[in-house]
Amino acid sequence: MKERIAQIIQKEDITAAQFADKIGISHSNLSHILNGRNKPSLEVVMKIHKACDYISLKWLLYGEGEMETDVDSNNTIPFSSSLFDENSLFATDHPALPEYHKGNEEKQASYPTKEVVRQEIKYIEVPAKKITEIRIFFDNGTYETFKPEK
Repeated sequence: MKERIAQIIQKEDITAAQFADKIGISHSNLSHILNGRNKPSLEVVMKIHKACDYISLKWLLYGEGEMETDVDSNNTIPFSSSLFDENSLFATDHPALPEYHKGNEEKQASYPTKEVVRQEIKYIEVPAKKITEIRIFFDNGTYETFKPEK
């Protein structure tokens, strides 16, 4: 992939530092990629694709196909009108592919349902606390006990 990135830089006719600025990554990050020290992350690939939208993503990722996509002057990718023609989808001269037959549908894996766990909070009434005695200790080692009247 580093060779394809180098080809893009050459096509853009700019320096590697200018290209790094254009796609929004650090100069050292691009340098490491071009020197083979690091492989480009998906984030870097997507930044290249966003900055140079004429580059084919399939070519950039896999080296397959042409470097440039067919983009017209309005920056849109042309499409075949028959692709979206309702009649072409259901034409009888095209036999249905076996993978689309209803008989070949794969059965969905059935997983056991998980048991629902309910959590209940029970409030238990605790009888009010009552003072049974109060003791006061003095510095001379003595103490006094006070008990409430009943």
